[in-house]
Amino acid sequence: MPRSGPASTPSTAPALTQATRSATAALGVATFGSAYHAGRQLSRDAAVRLALRETASAAPMVGSNSGILSQRETDVARLLTEGLSNKGIGARLFISERTVESHVRNILTKRGFTSRTQVAGWMMAQDR
Repeated sequence: MPRSGPASTPSTAPALTQATRSATAALGVATFGSAYHAGRQLSRDAAVRLALRETASAAPMVGSNSGILSQRETDVARLLTEGLSNKGIGARLFISERTVESHVRNILTKRGFTSRTQVAGWMMAQDR
């Protein structure tokens, strides 16, 4: 399967270098590194769907350690920043508490976090 990622040619190298510097400055080294690695695992079609912000069901996610969250996982992570319980998140999203538990577990695994507080902190940093 062809992978997405920058084509390194002499004509695009300066723009790629500047884009990498800008993204690293905006996201931080760790978040940029995680996102870059996850992006490199995407097929070209999946990368295009992600860039076009198509729904998670239309864009298959890559392996569980990639750091990429599905749209629903992102919704759950945003609600974690409000300090809601799994029951509260489920009520807001009209999903079961058990489904919320699964999403939280997936978020923790994908991001390499051990607590909901870490997820909330990461999400707040992303919104800045």
